[in-house]
Amino acid sequence: MAAVDIVVPYWGDPDLFALTVDSVLAQDDDDWTLTILDDHYPDLTAYERYRGDPRITYVRHEENIGITANFAQAAQRASADYVCIPGSDDLLDPGFVRIVKGAIERHPGVDVVQPGVRVIDEHGAPSLPLVDRVKRQLLAPRGETVLAGQDLATSLIRGNWLYWPSLTFRTDTLRRHEFRDGFPVIQDLALLMDIAFAGGSLVYVPEQAFVYRRHEGSASMAALTGGSRFRDERRYYRLAHRLAVEHGWRRTARAARIRIFSRLHAATVLPGALLRRDRAGIASAITHLAGP
Repeated sequence: MAAVDIVVPYWGDPDLFALTVDSVLAQDDDDWTLTILDDHYPDLTAYERYRGDPRITYVRHEENIGITANFAQAAQRASADYVCIPGSDDLLDPGFVRIVKGAIERHPGVDVVQPGVRVIDEHGAPSLPLVDRVKRQLLAPRGETVLAGQDLATSLIRGNWLYWPSLTFRTDTLRRHEFRDGFPVIQDLALLMDIAFAGGSLVYVPEQAFVYRRHEGSASMAALTGGSRFRDERRYYRLAHRLAVEHGWRRTARAARIRIFSRLHAATVLPGALLRRDRAGIASAITHLAGP
């Protein structure tokens, strides 16, 4: 039976982080380990709160190394066959480990597990903005589904319906793939596409097991309003199209060329940019809608 390591890269609100850790400790299946990677957050509250708990391995970096490097360390520190790397403000439902392990047992060797996700806002209130409604109603499978290779790549490049912090990875698969340089906002999609191009597989389990906290002030939202996200997306979609052609994956190549949901995303951003008279935002959305 596969064990699951939970590694939490920490930088942020100590109170939200405490909720994350408490949600791990409340699991109804005890077959887990928890490692905290404190990226030298200046407030020592979290360190003092958890460093003596025998169920927790607490590592505090001597200096801040940044979220990407901290995530890479999380993958390297995992010792179990599978690892989940949630955000330090997300929550695991009590059945998370049990549900993920059940999916792995039903689909031995699967590379990625995506459980059902509930979304909350920065204050903890239930939230379902347009992006999450699209993920749930138009992009995600309806029932338990295994996708691999071209099917997985086509599904993701059509519209990324996954929730990155909720994913559980086969540890050796994650270690074989690194974030691509040059795509800071969508590096999660790029890594998952690389797993798909390598023939990897993903199982979607609709049973809710994870609570994802969406922040309006996040880095991805700032990149969206500033225009860099759409620039990154166009560059990556061109790369994905080339890789799909090299693999002979026509459906994936066509989806990368059309990028329908990526364009629709720009269409939803445009009205707000117009209301704000945000010239950069307007130009970015229009370019993304019309450009190749």
